[in-house]
Amino acid sequence: TLRSHSRNTLIDPSIPEESSSGQEGDHTEETSLSCSVCGKLFTKKRSLLIHEKYHKAERPYSCSECGKCFTSKQNLLAHWYSHTGEQCGKCFTRKQSLLTHQTIHTGERPFSCSECGKGFTEKKSLDKHQMIHTGERPYSCSECGKECGKRFSDKRNLISHQRCHTGEIPYSCSECGKGFPTKGNLNRHQKIHTGERPYSCSECGKGFITKEKLNVHQRAHTGERPYSCSECGKCFRWKFSFDEHKKIHTG
Repeated sequence: TLRSHSRNTLIDPSIPEESSSGQEGDHTEETSLSCSVCGKLFTKKRSLLIHEKYHKAERPYSCSECGKCFTSKQNLLAHWYSHTGEQCGKCFTRKQSLLTHQTIHTGERPFSCSECGKGFTEKKSLDKHQMIHTGERPYSCSECGKECGKRFSDKRNLISHQRCHTGEIPYSCSECGKGFPTKGNLNRHQKIHTGERPYSCSECGKGFITKEKLNVHQRAHTGERPYSCSECGKCFRWKFSFDEHKKIHTG
C-alpha cells in the first residue's frame, strides 16, 4: 500500500537516498525502471527497490496441501479455500447472491450484450451497459433547482459529478493531503508518490500512470489524428492543439 511504501522510505537503511540535485524531476517522463519479478514499471530507482523488497519478504505461513508460502495468516487462509472448493469463504444470506458472486471465480458471464457481445455476471450490469448503445441517461443534475444540462446513465456518476457544484472532496491523499471528488481520481494521483506506472507502451517501453495517457502517447507511433476541424478539415493528434486551432475560425 501507499502507507507501506512511505513507512519503508523512512526506516529502511538498505535503500539508498534519492539524489536531491533536481535531476529526479528531469527524468520523470524519460526513464522507466521495471521490476525483474513482476514487470511493474517505476520512474525512481528508490521506488523500484522498495517494491522489490515485497517479493523477497519472509513468508512464514505455508499451506499443508501444496507447500505454497505466504507473508500473512490471512493470505494463507484465503489461499486454503482454493483447495476446499469454497474459493474465498465469503458468506451470503441469499443463495442467489452466492451464485452471482461465484461467477467471479468461475469467469462465467451469462448475460451478454446483443449489440457488442460484451458479457456480464448480472442482468443489472448488462442493463446499465446497454444504455451506452441506446443513449439513455435517466439521471439528470439539478443545481439549486436549475438544470445544469448534464445527464448520466449511472447514478454513481451523477453523485460524483454533483461534487463539482458542492465543492465536496471526500477523498484525500495520505501523503500530501490533496483532496479529490472521486476514489478513482485519488488512486491515479497516488501513483505520483509511489512512482508506479502500470501501463507501458509496446513500441518503446515508456510507462504511464493511466491508460488514457498511454493511449494519447501511442498516437506518436501510429500517427492517428482523431481531432478533425469541421471548418477546414484539418486534423490534429492532440486536443490542446485542436482547441488552439479552432480559435482561428472563431476569432
